[in-house]
Amino acid sequence: MGVRVEPLPETVEALRELTRLGDETIARTLLRISRAVEGLVPEIVGVSLSLVEDELTFTMTATTGPVAQLDGMQYLGGGPCEETLKTGVAHAYRAGDVVDEDRWQLFARATAAAGVESTLSLPILRDGVVAAGVNLYASTSDAFDGHHEELAEACGAWAGGVVKNADLDFTTRFQAAETPDRLRDETLVDHAVGALMSRFGLSMDAAEARLRNAAQRAGISDAQMAQAILGLLIETATPDIDDDVSDH
Repeated sequence: MGVRVEPLPETVEALRELTRLGDETIARTLLRISRAVEGLVPEIVGVSLSLVEDELTFTMTATTGPVAQLDGMQYLGGGPCEETLKTGVAHAYRAGDVVDEDRWQLFARATAAAGVESTLSLPILRDGVVAAGVNLYASTSDAFDGHHEELAEACGAWAGGVVKNADLDFTTRFQAAETPDRLRDETLVDHAVGALMSRFGLSMDAAEARLRNAAQRAGISDAQMAQAILGLLIETATPDIDDDVSDH
């Protein structure tokens, strides 16, 4: 039997805010779909729900955070989840697929670093329009084989409820995700912005906006997103950056 996925601390915080506002729908359905997926795919290591309109992501993971960072990498450089949200077509990813790894280089490198061998992204439709996506991450390359229809059915069972009750402002939820060590986090972000500028040829403002948007949509702090970027884009870092990363 596979390990059990649990919500990231940032997702717990967001769900508590929803509950405080009188809406427990997302919390109940996220837990229900996660347990259903565990039953179908024992190799599951992460489940995330991305809402299109609010650009929010709620993440359940069996690890300490790489799954959320994988979501963030898709927002930076593309991936199966982004493709699904744009097209409304389910996308499967398998480690070693040369075509996909060429299209989604950052995502491919991040999945390899996180020990993820396959992913499955499924669209949730509302009135024929993609309203959300469910992203599944597994530790083996064949984990989702033969389960696509069952997994789609499990996701579709609760799609309407989640979408209808998800139109809330979570600005305070993202502010609360900031870590107490603000100065050190800002140093990480500054260096990651520089790495993105160099990698993608972006202006400082564009690189910062892309990082912060990716972090927000992945449901993690800017510093966590910056740490993931630096780990992938910079082979050797300065002593100060090494110290910063080791403390997060």
